[in-house]
Amino acid sequence: MSFVRTILGDLPADELNRCGAHEHIIIDAQYIAKKHPNFLLDDIDAACVDLREFRDANGGWVIDTMPTGAGRSGLKLAKASQQSGVHIVCPTGLHLPLYYPPDHPMLLMDRDELVALFVREIVEAISDGVGSLPYRAGIVKVAGSQGQLTAHQREAFAAAAETFHRTGCPIITHTEQGTAGEEQVQLLLEGGAQPMHVVLSHTDRRDIAYHRALLSTGVMLEYDHHFRSYLKDGTCPTADLISTLAPEFPDQIVVGMDLARRSYWHGHGGKPGLVWLLTALPSLLRERGVNDELIERILILNPRRAFAFSTAAEGADA
Repeated sequence: MSFVRTILGDLPADELNRCGAHEHIIIDAQYIAKKHPNFLLDDIDAACVDLREFRDANGGWVIDTMPTGAGRSGLKLAKASQQSGVHIVCPTGLHLPLYYPPDHPMLLMDRDELVALFVREIVEAISDGVGSLPYRAGIVKVAGSQGQLTAHQREAFAAAAETFHRTGCPIITHTEQGTAGEEQVQLLLEGGAQPMHVVLSHTDRRDIAYHRALLSTGVMLEYDHHFRSYLKDGTCPTADLISTLAPEFPDQIVVGMDLARRSYWHGHGGKPGLVWLLTALPSLLRERGVNDELIERILILNPRRAFAFSTAAEGADA
């Protein structure tokens, strides 16, 4: 039976409801607070305001995407999940350098060191600088720069593919302004990752031919630019994109909010809030002719498949 590894334990994938496929529930680090104060999301109670709204709109689970060393707090993610009733998947992995102090050791790790770290956090326990915690990671997050990946990012993507080979753990990526997706896919698939367990994020900023080329490889795409591009006159390029591509690739699209700023969260006094994903976006899609069955596939069935561990991978951990 396929399973999803949440911060509080493994769950059968087919028991999970609607999913926020790329979220930032907690970002908690002194470096982040100093350099990017609007990215600081360290308040559990504030997070739970949005998580409960999400739950009350039939939201079941979210993928947190702030990986190892970049403000991740497994302890706070676990508490937010317990208090809100929303399942949270905790990431291992490596983000862009701007989210780390310049002397952070992960920025100098080679491929083998990254693999060892990723696998340990998936199979044994995560560590956020306070020793081992009684939680495990359920996804690998890696990130690429705009235009093309750096040499170290290529090592990180190769490490993510090797981690998939060893554990079956799904992979989610950051594309900067939606770019370099082809390079990311090539590295991950050549490294042995299965396309249905590879999710590229933020690609909805590019033209439709780019999306079709990526989707033709079998990978999943995550769209989250919708509320940023939505205008009061009803214009929403991301909703247009989904309404065009979803009938062609019904099993390969997931959606999230990517609320990495305090000003986006109801719990911090901002908007639109996490629940926008389950209220406003479905309405925009229906207006464009997307039926409820396809909307539920995007919100429920596709995330279950993408973010479940692959039992076909060699050494897949159960």
